[in-house]
Amino acid sequence: MTLDALAHRLGARPDATATAAAIVLAAYLLQKSPAVRGLPALARAAVWTVAWFALVAAAAPIVAPPPAFRDPYQIPTSSFAIEPQPPDAAHPLGTTENQFDLYYGIVWGARSAFKVTLSIVGVSLALGLVLGTVAGYYGGAIDEVVMRVTDVFLAFPSLILAVVIVAVLGKGIDKVILAISAVNWPIYARLVRGEVLSLTGREFVTASRALGGSDIRIMLRHVVPNAMFPFLVYGSLDMGNIVIVSAALSFLGLGTEIGYADWGQLIALSRKWILGAPGHAFVYWYTVVFPAVAITGFVLGWNILGDAIRDRADPRLRTRGGLP
Repeated sequence: MTLDALAHRLGARPDATATAAAIVLAAYLLQKSPAVRGLPALARAAVWTVAWFALVAAAAPIVAPPPAFRDPYQIPTSSFAIEPQPPDAAHPLGTTENQFDLYYGIVWGARSAFKVTLSIVGVSLALGLVLGTVAGYYGGAIDEVVMRVTDVFLAFPSLILAVVIVAVLGKGIDKVILAISAVNWPIYARLVRGEVLSLTGREFVTASRALGGSDIRIMLRHVVPNAMFPFLVYGSLDMGNIVIVSAALSFLGLGTEIGYADWGQLIALSRKWILGAPGHAFVYWYTVVFPAVAITGFVLGWNILGDAIRDRADPRLRTRGGLP
């Protein structure tokens, strides 16, 4: 079957052929990548798990075409019946209460997951990199002020503080991103500061100062590049935690609006039906199992991938003989 025929059969938009071609090419390049093929079996499985979610997110307009003239992140409904319906031909994974399509919600929820995680990690990386580098490089009063601000944020449990921020700002995925970013950046700032403190006394930094290099040049050319890798490893490990916090906010009714394609929102819609009906225990199992599998797979994939990146980057672990 050609890509044109595949796109036509799936009822996709006119750009579906280009999207399908890009997905096939990405999968082929990933399979042939020496970096992936050199990983241990468990790490390769994690790479493919994360890649699978990325491909589902990229192919969402093809595999779950959105209704015309409406927000694609709004899950379509077939009726307003309260009781969930089991999987059938029209709804391969069944429906939640109010007949939200689980298949559509999980597919487009993958896009929401990447949107939330990448946005939050990006904001945390940017803030943490700037503030941590400045605090560690200059020290003194600047370091004291930045670290005391991070102490204030870290004094509160991150989930509780995120709940308070979202409760003040209101529902919406943009509010979720803002709230989690606000409680997430201090850890990144502390990580960068520690790395920068260990680098500022190194010979190459001292030599650059002796040659008349400006502070900005030294930070950009010598300090930041050498402080980035542990920073990025933590970012990959943090991806799974962000999804859990985001899902928790939606489950508590503080995240996205009802009907938004978000895995946490799907779990929230299943809470009344988890135990089933009298005499029919777990008859509505599909309302919670499918979203839970999506969240578990996404989080587990990122956690194992982050561990693999850390292990390969740490020479002390490589010398123990467990890694190639």
